[in-house]
Amino acid sequence: PGGASQPLQNGEHKAAVGAEHAKLDKELNASLAQIAHRGPDSCNNWISDDCRVALGHVRLSINDLSPSASQPFHSPAHGIHAVVNGEFYEYDELRARLEAETDYVFTSRSDSEIIIALYLHHGLNFTEYLRGEFACVLWDERREIFVAVRDRYGIKPLFWTIQDDGRGQGGKRLLVAAEIKAFLPLGWKPEWDVRSLKDAGWNHDTRTLFKGVQKIRPGHYMTCQAFGPIEERPYWDSSFPDKRIIDPRTPEELIEGVRERMLEAVRLRLRADVPVGIYLSGGIDSSVIAGMVAHLVKEQNVAMGSAPASDRVTCFSIAFDEDSGFDESSIANRTAEWLGVKYLKKLMNEEELAKRFEDAVWHCEQHNPDFNFVGKFALSEVPQEAGYKVVLTGEGADEVFAGYPLYLPDYLREPDTAYEAHNPLTEEERIKQFAMAEEDAREFYDNMGANGGDGNISVPRRMLNNINTINGMTAFQPDVFAEWTDRAHTACDPQMTIACNPDGITRHHINNKWHPLHSALYVWSKGNLPNIFLTCLGDRTEMAHSIEARTPFLDHKLAEYINKLPPSVKLRWSTDEGRFVEKWILREASKPFITKELYERKKHPYSAPTRYPRNGPLHKLMAGLVTENNVELLGFVEWQKVKGLVDEAFGDDGSPKAMRLVLVVAEWIVLAQKFGVKKAQAEGTPSSHWR
Repeated sequence: PGGASQPLQNGEHKAAVGAEHAKLDKELNASLAQIAHRGPDSCNNWISDDCRVALGHVRLSINDLSPSASQPFHSPAHGIHAVVNGEFYEYDELRARLEAETDYVFTSRSDSEIIIALYLHHGLNFTEYLRGEFACVLWDERREIFVAVRDRYGIKPLFWTIQDDGRGQGGKRLLVAAEIKAFLPLGWKPEWDVRSLKDAGWNHDTRTLFKGVQKIRPGHYMTCQAFGPIEERPYWDSSFPDKRIIDPRTPEELIEGVRERMLEAVRLRLRADVPVGIYLSGGIDSSVIAGMVAHLVKEQNVAMGSAPASDRVTCFSIAFDEDSGFDESSIANRTAEWLGVKYLKKLMNEEELAKRFEDAVWHCEQHNPDFNFVGKFALSEVPQEAGYKVVLTGEGADEVFAGYPLYLPDYLREPDTAYEAHNPLTEEERIKQFAMAEEDAREFYDNMGANGGDGNISVPRRMLNNINTINGMTAFQPDVFAEWTDRAHTACDPQMTIACNPDGITRHHINNKWHPLHSALYVWSKGNLPNIFLTCLGDRTEMAHSIEARTPFLDHKLAEYINKLPPSVKLRWSTDEGRFVEKWILREASKPFITKELYERKKHPYSAPTRYPRNGPLHKLMAGLVTENNVELLGFVEWQKVKGLVDEAFGDDGSPKAMRLVLVVAEWIVLAQKFGVKKAQAEGTPSSHWR
């Protein structure tokens, strides 16, 4: 807050404060109503006596279902107030230690309350002790410091913006929320950030689609001291070993190390006062989770949340039309039978995707060039309908264990000198395979129109030790922008956005210390992982149905161990098969818990079908959204570049690129309509809004 005002008499002051409190209470409740899906069990807020700080929380009751665990949490004796979204693990051990070492008196059995005791004992070092998926904020009224923290991989979202305080005196206020839509009742007027759209800042740095709205980075905390400057600092980051140092461990040691830590990460995430289920697809990642859970339940008598250990493990899935080429439910069904678990699935078709499209976009708050986010949105209905609040998912395995094909050229770019004694890939074979992988990638990216496909080393690639992965991260760019945007926003380069996202120290490690595969894993984990996969395929489509998803593969203690493994146990050359096996060490560590079919299966990413007929539900939906009037109201899209794309995208001969462009433009239109976004335009042009 800021600005000046005339002093008030005591009675007038009380009346003014009372009116301000009532106004804040109304605003805060309206804001919480926008994100009520995240916590339908209760809604509470707290406003400081001077109305300078307000906290609100919608609760999804998971640990300690009693009213004593409702948030915000308070320690009146110390002037600390906090709200938490997500889960902290190992809190029983932390609580016992804090009770022994401090005078803090816990008022609930909730894992979330641990944040106050940790802060009081460790100060800002409290972040070091947090293990889990979380976003949290804390207000220390004595020190006048506000702290906002996001988990290490960005599993839980956290946005912030600065807006006028509404008093008409030039004051400002900091707003922080789990979803951008929560800002709408607080005076925020959405406008497109066209530069962010053009240079992919929404995906590769702290920006979003909207001007002035930013994300707190994963592994960072933000502070605001005495209502003054805002600072954001890291408390954790991924790190990889020096590629020149020999790793003396045997493959068997590494496999056992992964297995032990995987089982621990899964076991920790089964703790809850409500039942816990599993998302199961036809891929290895979710099947590993299901297999390890079944092992823990049957062999170690571990309970899945509040369900008795004698109950069968429950898995959830969706199935697409069998002739779509994307249905993996038959594999998932065989896995479920082999494990002896209960298997619930929802059947999806084109009509069902069309029904959910606009709601899924509203919840994601950004665009996605595939229908897979709508499939994930539908998947999250299944546990909700079965009465579940918590599921375990396989997100993050490809990012940690090197599961994507686009990593191959960067794995082959340099030999794995740290593990030569145990690497079946000879130097002669590496050079041969590298040339083939580079040519395959060049041809693929040329067809996609990605930068760098001509074989020249761009400045962004040079900044990142020439890793090829950034081509894959920018392979699709929606080239539908209006001409004025090129004049208003010059030199927009998504690859430069990616290259500038790591700090200088990290870029030094990338160019001098880390193997190129590890550099590729790092860069991907700072962009596509938190800003697409953990958003559109994670928190936003899950919490839309009040489902908390837990991600064992992104347990930071597990990830720290995997990061230190040599590249050649992640991507491994099979001499017998004459091919590379992705996530090799995960397959070996998981072998006792999965079927032979999955152990031998090649990577098949989760996706929804991409070809749809003309005049079907999706064709009609896109045709109704992507109209000349709707495109013109966006302001930053050129109609002549979009005209005809809808018909080009559909049918047996439909263009995949046209489909992606249509989807992105349609999603922008949905967001513009639902958020009431101001039409983008060059400066000096009269403005207009969606009505």
